[in-house]
Amino acid sequence: MAGPDQPDSPEPETPEPVAARVPGPAEAVAVTILCFGWFILISLSAVGADFPAGEGFSDSGFADTIVVELVLGALALAFLRFRGHDWRSLLPRPSLAGGAVGALLFVAGLATWWLATAFADTRELQAQPIAEIMSNTRISLSMALALSVVNGVYEETFLCFLVDAFRGHGASVAIGVSTLVRLLYHVYQGPIGSLSIVLYGALMSAFYWRARWLWPVAFAHVLTDLVALT
Repeated sequence: MAGPDQPDSPEPETPEPVAARVPGPAEAVAVTILCFGWFILISLSAVGADFPAGEGFSDSGFADTIVVELVLGALALAFLRFRGHDWRSLLPRPSLAGGAVGALLFVAGLATWWLATAFADTRELQAQPIAEIMSNTRISLSMALALSVVNGVYEETFLCFLVDAFRGHGASVAIGVSTLVRLLYHVYQGPIGSLSIVLYGALMSAFYWRARWLWPVAFAHVLTDLVALT
């Protein structure tokens, strides 16, 4: 304590919280190319080859996808860290409340699939490329779970980053860019599958635009993938 003729010691300063750096469109382009470019090329090549269904998904194919997404995700986070972003703020933070909201988003996502297929007859649905792919798919439950977790977190982390990158241009641009990128690497699923992806992507991006809460979106995607694969 200071003496009677001495000024009180100054209180230690509390550092101001560092605001999250707002991503720019140039960074969004770089992240899109790095995280989704390869998948977009594969998807578009399937369209150019008249939607060949192939042999379906497999454990080995999904294991490769997990490795690729983990590597690309790490590279993207390193790039964004170099650009001045706090990489921890870019990742979802799991919580029970977010999981509950994500479950509701998952149900809403199922409703978008119903909307996309409501006016298609059974033969038309069965003729879609994604239907043939899934009919030839043989995967284990453990691989389905692993792929669902990694893929759900990976995709939504960087798709929602695109929403933030274009947030200053308004909701229609931010949601539209994120949905377009999502569509481009899913067009291999065929017309009806693509329509469902557009509706689903717009729903997820709109929620994130409004709430800026990543975990519910990622958790809803994990549930969606898991249900589709089991």
